[in-house]
Amino acid sequence: MPSKILNVGLIGFGLSGRYFHSPFLSTNPGFKIKTVVERSKNEAQEFDPSIQNARSIEELLSDPSIDLVFICTPNDTHYAYAMDALENGKHVVIEKPFSATEEEAKQLIALAEEKKLVLTAYQNRRWDSDFLTIQKLIAEDKLGDIVEYECRYDRFRPVVPTESWKEKSVPVGGNVYNLGPHLIDQALVLFGEPETVTADIRVVRPGSEIDDYFDIRLGYKDKLVIVKSSLMVYENLLRYSIHGTKGSFIKGGLDPQEETLRKNILPTEQPWGREPEDRWGKLYSEDFSGVVESEHGDYAPFYQNVYDAIVDRAELAVKPSEILRTTRVIDLAFRSSSEKQVMKY
Repeated sequence: MPSKILNVGLIGFGLSGRYFHSPFLSTNPGFKIKTVVERSKNEAQEFDPSIQNARSIEELLSDPSIDLVFICTPNDTHYAYAMDALENGKHVVIEKPFSATEEEAKQLIALAEEKKLVLTAYQNRRWDSDFLTIQKLIAEDKLGDIVEYECRYDRFRPVVPTESWKEKSVPVGGNVYNLGPHLIDQALVLFGEPETVTADIRVVRPGSEIDDYFDIRLGYKDKLVIVKSSLMVYENLLRYSIHGTKGSFIKGGLDPQEETLRKNILPTEQPWGREPEDRWGKLYSEDFSGVVESEHGDYAPFYQNVYDAIVDRAELAVKPSEILRTTRVIDLAFRSSSEKQVMKY
């Protein structure tokens, strides 16, 4: 049994709160989802009847028993809600994007440090099956020194949905803020800070109100790192193309955890996070050419790390310094695309 149970409050209960956070929080004995902010609905009780509703953020934050708050609301609210939560003495996990700018991120991190609170970003894609597989291949030197790395996250949505705020021209909206934090964070975890950032951010769909295409290139002395996404790619299987001095690794398909969670399957079901064989990647090298079985994905370690950081003062897996470098790359990407220039990191 855990030494302490943390009471959790969720601000928002959409895709993120309902299908990502709640299943992992509810199956970790160190957490208790106490309250969810839903202004008019009662969907949290459909997941767990014991969860209480708060009809406002103020109501949630005024509860002294809440230890930890997850912010799962539209992007432009993240900064203000996180500031309020920290001011009220709550530990905080912020969905991506962490903030609109690097400057906002610095302010949030400074406040958390001042109040000795845990603050982190939900970079769950570090625990995707494909990314864990790539980390293992690089650690085992199966690819040699990486020369070029490309990661894509494409979709085919030629008809612009009208019901989603994610498709509206809103502050802190668009595909760079939606998918960019995942792809950039993964690249920076693998290779560290770049020397330059170059980006092309566009609107490619007729009638689109948001940037729905980006090509962000991180320049290093010895390699080129490319992260791309488009909402107009019909054949969108490709995820990773990595080329090194010893070989190449090509992989398609997505980690299965999101689709599994959307089926109301809890992460205690086994086997968890196992990719179907048709999604496994292929390694091409002199030593071996063939299919590489993917590692099992599992987001649970993120939550356990947050618990350990709060209760036992363990080091965060997603550190403030790592959050800042991702927000900096996003800032520079927008500047690069606007000014048509290579930006120094």
